[in-house]
Amino acid sequence: MTDLGRGGKMPGLLELALADGVLRRSVLTGLVVGTILSAINEGDIILAGQAPNMVKIGLNYCVPFCVATYGAVSAKRAAWRLSNDAEPGKR
Repeated sequence: MTDLGRGGKMPGLLELALADGVLRRSVLTGLVVGTILSAINEGDIILAGQAPNMVKIGLNYCVPFCVATYGAVSAKRAAWRLSNDAEPGKR
């Protein structure tokens, strides 16, 4: 983890989401998981030569991206809180 906001104010959500490669990993996760979900959920329609529901396809990519980003930012916020706790046991 980088030195985001040590000793001061907690970094914002956007700052955390853009730090330490979170965005790159989340995009990669969204692409891999989204492709797998699209193949599972819409593969038969695509193979039949029909047009798939593009909203569903979009959500297949968006949801894993959001989950990966949320998980990474939550972990960074928890780590920041632990490293900036002035009093042991304080939460």
